[in-house]
Amino acid sequence: MTGVWVLLGVLVLGGVAGALLQARNGRIRAAKASDVSELPERVSAALAPEGVTLVQISTTFCAPCRHTRAILSALADKTDGLTHVDLDVTETPEVAQALSILRTPTTLALTSDGREVFRIGGVPRGQELLEALKPHLANV
Repeated sequence: MTGVWVLLGVLVLGGVAGALLQARNGRIRAAKASDVSELPERVSAALAPEGVTLVQISTTFCAPCRHTRAILSALADKTDGLTHVDLDVTETPEVAQALSILRTPTTLALTSDGREVFRIGGVPRGQELLEALKPHLANV
């Protein structure tokens, strides 16, 4: 009988952990104050001269990264002042370390001067992302 209770406890804990992880996926988090000079050269070179750049941090074998790429590319194509850049950090993990990236995909919304507006861990939700970008884009 003890084995049944242990099994039920493990299943409940697993379900709670899964629900918490699912709730965090795609959530937009406000940026922490950071210094513009902290951006790695690879990231600062990818910034658009105007508007907001969505910098997607990916790895080669990341399946959700492909879905994120499709969402962000489509959003950037139809939104003025929005640019999407996908950086694969498989060969350059120091970029992810410098930006405090703990999972892929992670998307950073950066202004043209390199200021982080917000970040998203996991696959973003397109409409929520567009709502969060409205104050930072002139013609949305």
